[in-house]
Amino acid sequence: MKVDIHIIPEREAPGLILEVPALTPQLEALAQRLSALDDGTLPGFQGERAFLLETASLTCLYAQDKSVYARREDGSVFLLRFRLYELEERLDRHTFVRISHSEIVNLKKVTALDLKLSGTIRMSLADGTECYVSRRYVKKIKEALGL
Repeated sequence: MKVDIHIIPEREAPGLILEVPALTPQLEALAQRLSALDDGTLPGFQGERAFLLETASLTCLYAQDKSVYARREDGSVFLLRFRLYELEERLDRHTFVRISHSEIVNLKKVTALDLKLSGTIRMSLADGTECYVSRRYVKKIKEALGL
């Protein structure tokens, strides 16, 4: 496959054009994945107000009472209109990692790990909260952290 990159200074956001002889299911899937790439922000809500959240400022994203929330380093919490599996696909997989059925953490906001617990890991986050890695995800987390 031939790849060309053209720099256009007056362009506000990056764009991608695929020149193909025919549209295939694989190309449609590729286009959807590229469209969903993390642009560094997520829309979050507090009551009637909407905020554009910088993903780098988020410590964790979690599901509670059939809703999904994001917590920032300052402790503020925002309602998200995504499901956790959608956020997993959208966010950087090297930074945001699922640690349980109901929680995704920002590995850059992990301040300490307690490995003494049998079969699980306790994580301390930059906002002062602690969370636990489900046994199902321990191996994946250890690989992501190089442990």
